Amino acid sequence: MSKLIITRMEISGISCSVCILTEDQKIMELQLEPENRKSILDNIYVGQVENVAANIQAAFVRIAPDVRGYLSLEEGKTAIFSAGRTADNHPLKPGDELLVQVSRDAMKGKLPALSGNLNFTGKYLVLTTGDKKFGLSKKLSVEDRKRLSGWFEDEIQKPDKEYGLIVRTNAAEAEKEELEREFKHLRETYQKVAVNGRSRTCCSLLYQPEPEYIRRIRDTYSQKLEEIVTDIPEYYQQIYAYLEGSSPQELSKVRMYTDKLLPLYKLYRIESAIDEIWHEKVWLNSGGFLVIQQTEAFVSIDVNTGKFTGKKKVQETYRKINLEAAQEIARQLRLRNLSGIILIDFINMENPDHIDELFHVLKKHLKKDSVRCRAVDITPLNILEMTRKKVRRPVIEDLMDLQKAEKSL
Repeated sequence: MSKLIITRMEISGISCSVCILTEDQKIMELQLEPENRKSILDNIYVGQVENVAANIQAAFVRIAPDVRGYLSLEEGKTAIFSAGRTADNHPLKPGDELLVQVSRDAMKGKLPALSGNLNFTGKYLVLTTGDKKFGLSKKLSVEDRKRLSGWFEDEIQKPDKEYGLIVRTNAAEAEKEELEREFKHLRETYQKVAVNGRSRTCCSLLYQPEPEYIRRIRDTYSQKLEEIVTDIPEYYQQIYAYLEGSSPQELSKVRMYTDKLLPLYKLYRIESAIDEIWHEKVWLNSGGFLVIQQTEAFVSIDVNTGKFTGKKKVQETYRKINLEAAQEIARQLRLRNLSGIILIDFINMENPDHIDELFHVLKKHLKKDSVRCRAVDITPLNILEMTRKKVRRPVIEDLMDLQKAEKSL
């Protein structure tokens, strides 16, 4: 079972909202947001194309007076244009105004990524403007997929649909009336933003999602969420109001922490998790350790035997360390929010069955991640290749920015 802990604490002298997800009393995910820097992820703007770079198949779009984003030409094919131009087969050109959504944070000095496929996300459903298909989460059982498809049969069969619909994993536990209520809300939001927003002026902010801690509640699989704890009264009120409107059956999970002698961030040892993120070396219980390094091109993770002194055969020793490392690597990817291409150098094993076992154990742990991961293959050199979708920048980048800001004060 998991818990969401939502609090506020000072990091490098700057007040930050912090949200952690724990599983079996271990911090698995950590997101922080300085109060002086709000994320623009998932915001929708009326953007203006400033330049088209055909050589990289991308357009650079201004979404605010001093903010620009990167829009692939492929993502621009389904975009909704502002008044004065309709979607057609003509290529994008400077001066075009269109509705874009920030799909990925700015990271490593790169501009934020933009999409012309607008997504309106609820707890159970996602309404999309570019991809107009009906889809279901792969994590839903066959029985749930059949039942939910039947509930949305009218939408599936509609000719010339204005939008697409994706049914999320959480929908498995929802009543039909709850889904209908959320679908109605998403359609109203779509009408307000994607239809009426076409007449707004350039750089207008058309849509801003809920605060980060509300989104974490929305996106966490409810069946495994045991408790939501906060010690900030205003957060408690917002969380309670959100659940009252979307999932009243979950109100009992919300708890206001009131112990003034032991701050919530101390109780859950959030400072220790932040300290862990600063260090490249991560020790395993067996005495082995990981070395995690992020380069410009990929994330490198090296598995070492370290202090391990197993009495069994050498190959069995290597197997045990690798299996423990696989579980911890899956956690570290989530905790540090590492993404892109990830190369893992496991300890060499001779037994093909052990190699297959390692591959499948890692995949099992990666399935718990809310961010899409894909384990590709283990090469003959025992390098496991995998990818993790880029959405937010790594936590270490946030920490480094806070450290720089502290020095400049």
